[in-house]
Amino acid sequence: MATAQYHHPDYFCVDELLTEEHKLIRNSVREWVNRRVKPIIDEACQKHEFPGHLMKELGEIGAFGSYIPEKYGGAGLDQISYGLIMQELERGDSALRSAASVQSSLVMYPIYQFGTEEQRVKYLPALAKGELVGAFGLTEPDHGSDPGSMKTRFEDKGDHFLLNGAKMWITNAAIADVCVVWAKDEHKVVRGLIVEKGMPGFSAPETLNKWSLRASITGELVFDNVKVPKENILPNVHGLKGPLMCLNSARYGIAWGVIGAACDCYDTALRYALERKQFDKPIAGFQLTQKKLAEMITEITKAQLLAWRLGTLRNEDRATPGQISMTKRNNVEIALKIARDSRQILGAMGITGDFPMMRHMMNLESVITYEGTHDIHLLITGMDITGINAFL
Repeated sequence: MATAQYHHPDYFCVDELLTEEHKLIRNSVREWVNRRVKPIIDEACQKHEFPGHLMKELGEIGAFGSYIPEKYGGAGLDQISYGLIMQELERGDSALRSAASVQSSLVMYPIYQFGTEEQRVKYLPALAKGELVGAFGLTEPDHGSDPGSMKTRFEDKGDHFLLNGAKMWITNAAIADVCVVWAKDEHKVVRGLIVEKGMPGFSAPETLNKWSLRASITGELVFDNVKVPKENILPNVHGLKGPLMCLNSARYGIAWGVIGAACDCYDTALRYALERKQFDKPIAGFQLTQKKLAEMITEITKAQLLAWRLGTLRNEDRATPGQISMTKRNNVEIALKIARDSRQILGAMGITGDFPMMRHMMNLESVITYEGTHDIHLLITGMDITGINAFL
């Protein structure tokens, strides 16, 4: 089934809520994904290889730091534009959206938001172009949902900081030139540091043998007495507020991104159901198939409206962390269910690389866990509506 036949579902005319610029941006990224990602992504996934040659192309199409001001190499776009870019990239594969999400929300955003003018000028333009690849170090082998208990530390040694510790499950780790790493200082305050590839004592081994995100490059960040220049600290934030603000931006991008995966699965299943005949008629004419398809488009529509409203609130600087968590949790959940149900419509054909369902399904098993697990986001909503912290 040809990718060019893809028809983006828009049951409630959400397109009418978008500006012409929004649609132009979305359509240009969609065309790039059809041309450059779709033809190669299944093989990359099967081979457990990240298509790293696409990083500079992602920079060329404006997928990195789209909301960063043009002064620093970004496109100065709004939050809905960022979301639409993430949607189209994840329609291609979660690996591409993950790479762009990390580069934008977890590396460029903190440097722009919390860094010095010198740091912005030094790193942001090259990151925006894809000339530098970034990674974000927060999660540790023993501390995921509880980042406040991180063990990574740094000490003031006069003319430099000495960094020790390890981070795990890091997208882009093995190919990263620049890493924004969160660690505790001697007063146990969480701070952000910019660590560069090649600093003695810094290594980034790749994590292999994954069943999920196989076309994404994942690894560790290991720091063994790494000397970090003092000018590499992010001076304008202290405490967990810094990394959590970054995660909110990334979670927002995920909430849009997974709609792309859901739409890819739904559109494929709908076209297949209309073509595939059993008992002398298309399987789309059977009640249980129609039930699956009707439920899919309903959930996609709700996710689209949630994401659009959240983007509007973010443009107005009014979106809350609770709203972001609710949207991320809901949209990933429905995308994963749509991937599973659409696979059933295709029967055995759905497990082959000729169709995207199994690839999206496996990817979404990671997406439902990272940037805050499914259950953690539920507890964020619970705390928001009750005022009672259930984490402790």
